[in-house]
Amino acid sequence: MQEELDKLGIGQLFGRYPFLNGYLSTQGLELNGEETDTLPTFLKKLDPDEIEDKALDAESIITGTATYISQMLEFLGDGKERSVTEITLYPGTNKDGEPENFDKLTFQRGEIVCIVGPTGSGKSRLLGDIEWMAQKDTPTRRRLLVNGDVPDPKWRFSSSDKLVAQLSQNMNFVMDLTVEEFIRLHADSRMVNNAEEVVQNIIREANALAGEQFAPNTAITSLSGGQSRALMIADTAILSRSLIVLIDEIENAGIDRKKALKLLLNEDKIVLMATHDPMLALMGDRRIVIKNGGIHRVIETNDRERAILSNIEALDFKVQSMRHMLRQGESLEHFEF
Repeated sequence: MQEELDKLGIGQLFGRYPFLNGYLSTQGLELNGEETDTLPTFLKKLDPDEIEDKALDAESIITGTATYISQMLEFLGDGKERSVTEITLYPGTNKDGEPENFDKLTFQRGEIVCIVGPTGSGKSRLLGDIEWMAQKDTPTRRRLLVNGDVPDPKWRFSSSDKLVAQLSQNMNFVMDLTVEEFIRLHADSRMVNNAEEVVQNIIREANALAGEQFAPNTAITSLSGGQSRALMIADTAILSRSLIVLIDEIENAGIDRKKALKLLLNEDKIVLMATHDPMLALMGDRRIVIKNGGIHRVIETNDRERAILSNIEALDFKVQSMRHMLRQGESLEHFEF
């Protein structure tokens, strides 16, 4: 870090570390972000009277700046999570204590894996094991490795460095904010450079997913369940650092499920989705079949099933069209099914 302070101009530092301007302002330095001098050089050029009036200590400022950058990078995420390319799940046991029927399962970025099974079979438990990055310390005794290694403890216990994001069936907002204020708050916490662009992009993508449109100034507490889910999917895809996304029954959200998955995959994430929807189940690269709390079978989606998926998608389009017409108060009297 000290080497960067010695080589990079202040303007370059601000470009690389947007949070730095605020810190240096608290140290009594008035900067506009266009300075080409390095920080040590800039401090040497200060008027002696100004140094005395503001009680500036060049050495302390440089040391403090290096420390602050390191701490902020640790808080925001050091980028280590971006190097994650795969996670591997090792078997545990089902509800009867019997071994699960697989050797290991590896999930890679850009992959959709669906989890199917009867209600109460253990689909949510599997999602929970992955979210917790189980190390034989959950009821199923499963174990998860990241890039072949034991997960970094911060990915399990830190609230700000989660490698996994879970979109649950129920999402209720309690903050008294508009949609735009809520997303901007998240963007600001991530210290993104182009916050305005990111905020508008998230709202636009969320509206593309939602059955009913909403405005940036809509109160988040007034969003419907589908609108809330659409907003959080867009936020997770675009702004979240989490590379693994777990979705529980997206078919109940009242959103465009196909667009939602495409948006998440465009961000090169690993998507694991528990579903009862045949269209979603066949959109996955693989299906994990859960029975009695354990993984019973893993099925690769084949060409015949993908052909069937095309038929299901055509039917789903008609169902969605009818739903839209009914919502708009139109009659289905002349609808061609």
